[in-house]
Amino acid sequence: MENLYDVIVIGAGVIGSAIARELSRYKLRIGVLEKELDVCCETSGRNSGVLHAGFNNKPGTLMAKFCVEGNKSFEKVSKELDIPFKRTGKLVVGFTLEDREKLLNLKLQGEQNGVVGLEIINKKQIKEIEPNINGNFAMYSPSTGILNPFTYTVALAENACSNGASFYFDNEVVDIKRKNEIYEIRTNKNRYKTKWIINAAGLNSDKVCKMLGINEYTIKPCRGEYFILDKKIGSLLRLPAYPIPNEKEGGLGIHLTPSIDGNVFIGPSSEYIKSKDDYSVTKNVMDMLIEDGMRIFPHIKKEYFIRNFAGIRPKLVGKDIGGYKDFIIKKDKKYPNTINLVGIESPGLTSAIPIAKYVAELLKEDIHLEANLNFNPKRKGIISFSDKSIELKEKLIKENPDYGEVICRCENITKAEIVEAINNILGVDIVTGIKYRTRAMMGRCQGGYCEGRIVELIKEIKNKKEEDILYSKKGSQMFIGKVRK
Repeated sequence: MENLYDVIVIGAGVIGSAIARELSRYKLRIGVLEKELDVCCETSGRNSGVLHAGFNNKPGTLMAKFCVEGNKSFEKVSKELDIPFKRTGKLVVGFTLEDREKLLNLKLQGEQNGVVGLEIINKKQIKEIEPNINGNFAMYSPSTGILNPFTYTVALAENACSNGASFYFDNEVVDIKRKNEIYEIRTNKNRYKTKWIINAAGLNSDKVCKMLGINEYTIKPCRGEYFILDKKIGSLLRLPAYPIPNEKEGGLGIHLTPSIDGNVFIGPSSEYIKSKDDYSVTKNVMDMLIEDGMRIFPHIKKEYFIRNFAGIRPKLVGKDIGGYKDFIIKKDKKYPNTINLVGIESPGLTSAIPIAKYVAELLKEDIHLEANLNFNPKRKGIISFSDKSIELKEKLIKENPDYGEVICRCENITKAEIVEAINNILGVDIVTGIKYRTRAMMGRCQGGYCEGRIVELIKEIKNKKEEDILYSKKGSQMFIGKVRK
């Protein structure tokens, strides 16, 4: 089967999904190709979930410009997409005179970028803002916030889909050819034709570039490992707390971040690796996370640990140079009708909407974009039953009795929420797809109680056999047949 599109976006992470949503404002036939079985399976979903202020990036860079823009406009975006978001503020803490000098430079850099409200504070002021954080002084950033990267990316993709964009999962691009001003993209499953290609493939953006004949970019994967702490400790940390960033490292240092859902993250580490899909977590790094984390936040106990994970940053600079290279968002006459986005690492999550708008402006330089008068920027998320009032809970149960049946006890997720997630507009039916849309299986027992019940619902609603139920990726079958009669 061949499909002809005006634009095909390669990659359905937060950047690809934001671009698809932005372009759906216009009368375009849009396709999105994603090699994984859902959105947000790699870099976009494996991070701290922080809405950055923009003080870590060099003045004059796209990183700085888009981060500040994305931060300032996020209230509007979160309301349109119906996603939880909290502007918590952030502390960057220091202990030595050298640290203080670095903080002053960081503050100056942020002010040059347009970040407002940055303030150097003393130990007493740190304790007034967050009593459980240690430091001799800190820079306070009031505009920093926290969000759920899964919810955000899913919301962007769902809104793009409801406005006409078509998402194709399990479609890894393996070859690209151009003939008569039309690109033919061959994936592991299909062939697609398009007038324009937008390469938002993240860790594999350099690979897609090479298929187009562009050989100047090489992604250098940099792994960061994390611990997740139980909600029992969540009340002890109200805002992200970071150390002084090391300019040579691939990230911002080992920090403590409260999640929008009440957990705490410790991490990430920073380690350049050879493979772009090696998400291993290692004991020596885990031990280091605990030691470094306790320097800032001394309340860490192993009894609070419920999970660990790793993410990989698509960096354009290697360990020998360190630091950051600016985002590459480029249109080149040598490679007509392509826009390549390469090295979109942190603050990519914060910058997604401004990046998408920039891509649309690049497209407008070559083609007339007619407004889609039916475009609706709003998307309604799945109702979170557990945080509703007693009166509203009773009303919901009366309207739909499935709200009266709790599937995930740790997170108090109801059958109604699970069913709505399984029936998502993108057609995703893997177990982690339901997990990331509802938070089921993310609590203390990590799915020990509810996972089997969720599998049964997927099987029933999607009419699947046990051996066809996948956890997250191709080949991740959860069963080889019936395990219980």
